Amino acid sequence: MADNRRWWALVVIALAQLMVVLDMTIVNIALPSAQADLNMSDANRQWVITAYTLAFGGLLLLGGRVSDLVGRKTTFLIGLLGFAAASAIGGAASGQGMLFGARALQGVFAALLAPSALSLLATTFTDPKDRGRAFGVFGAIVGAGAAIGLLAGGFLTEYLNWRWCLYVNVPIALIAFVGAVVLLTPGERHPNAHLDVPGALLGSAGMLSLVYGFSEAEPRGWGDGLVLALLIGGVVLLAAFGLWQTRARVPLLPMTVVKDRQRIGAFLTTLLVTVGMFGVFLFLTYYMQGVLGYSPVKTGLAYLPLTAGMIVGSTQVAARLLNRVPPRVLLVPGLLLAAGALALIAQVGVEPAYASHVLPGMIMLGLGMGTAMMTSVSLATGSVAPQDAGAASATFNTAQQVGGSIGTALLNTVAASVTSSYLVAHAGPGVDRQALRAEAAVHGFNVATWWAMGALLLAALIAGVVVDAPRAPTPQPAPAAPEPVESPAG
Repeated sequence: MADNRRWWALVVIALAQLMVVLDMTIVNIALPSAQADLNMSDANRQWVITAYTLAFGGLLLLGGRVSDLVGRKTTFLIGLLGFAAASAIGGAASGQGMLFGARALQGVFAALLAPSALSLLATTFTDPKDRGRAFGVFGAIVGAGAAIGLLAGGFLTEYLNWRWCLYVNVPIALIAFVGAVVLLTPGERHPNAHLDVPGALLGSAGMLSLVYGFSEAEPRGWGDGLVLALLIGGVVLLAAFGLWQTRARVPLLPMTVVKDRQRIGAFLTTLLVTVGMFGVFLFLTYYMQGVLGYSPVKTGLAYLPLTAGMIVGSTQVAARLLNRVPPRVLLVPGLLLAAGALALIAQVGVEPAYASHVLPGMIMLGLGMGTAMMTSVSLATGSVAPQDAGAASATFNTAQQVGGSIGTALLNTVAASVTSSYLVAHAGPGVDRQALRAEAAVHGFNVATWWAMGALLLAALIAGVVVDAPRAPTPQPAPAAPEPVESPAG
């Protein structure tokens, strides 16, 4: 592909990936308005978020293998059109069931779209220098997409309507579709990438069970029978999936993808990073709106320093150094900087602390996360065989989804239990109940943020011990076709 054509192709791929990532958070700020408009109960409102993450996280491995089987450009185009249609249905929802169904359908097509996008990126940019720049842009989008979603959700909800948080995907998807038709080369179909049906059933069921279990842990509690059954069942199903993959003729997830030391380090690091990141997004949003009294738009604008830090960390730090230094030299300092940011944010109180704690913390978090996420993306997709690029990309996206689900459920539960304990311990005659509730909520957020910092420190430890490559890997070229051999008869 010509050089300028490749960079325009990057714009198309990045646009599609941004749409998928920001849809995990864009409806968060719009949720109160949607709940009131569609008469959702407090118990059911979580399904606006959970229906998307369940379908997305549960079907990613299957989507990655389908992209290898059918062709990445084909699945990319199908994913874009399906995502646009599902978004239009959700925006026009007349009841909560219709909205939940549309969000689940978005997740199904996102599971096709996300692995295809990352695979196309990995196979389009093979030159180390250009690859670093391209992955810098992609890493910035992966890291900053959630914050951009909060900003967009705030503006759309305040100045238009909550439905536009879904409608906005339609023009984005159609623009990306036209660009993909014009710019992307036809996706290669790999004859050996057969669909492993037993593996697809075991892997998807295991992921769905785990993601659903973590999503139900916050409202039900970790000791609830359904939550325990889902989590244990998910682990058993995934263990069976792993055993089957060692015996399948053409496995859904080839062992070469997960046996590589660098990719294992990238997958584990990504999972732990998103555990901390998604939980903190949730707490900061509640802190700024509930404690500081920010409007949806002001809350979204308050995240801009984080987004800027992500972009600088990905495109100006990691992209420039990735091919010059060992990957862990970028991963470990980036994760430690992000952990330090959370230590700063975890010290906020009920008094305004945006300028003193949140703002510098966001800048540090953005720089650290942008550097680490871009490096992880490169490690996860580098040196993988072309026929397994979809599976590797899907595994990276799965690590993100599972990490986000675990982080939201685990840290939410920690914050809720700490808040309840604080209220019980400090309640008494003459105590201002409203002030006490604010203090208890902030204390719960702070404790949960310390836990998120622990996840980032563990990620830094894993990155330092497991990732040992001297340089970032480069993708394997597609095998050349064999020369025709003439028969003796000519």
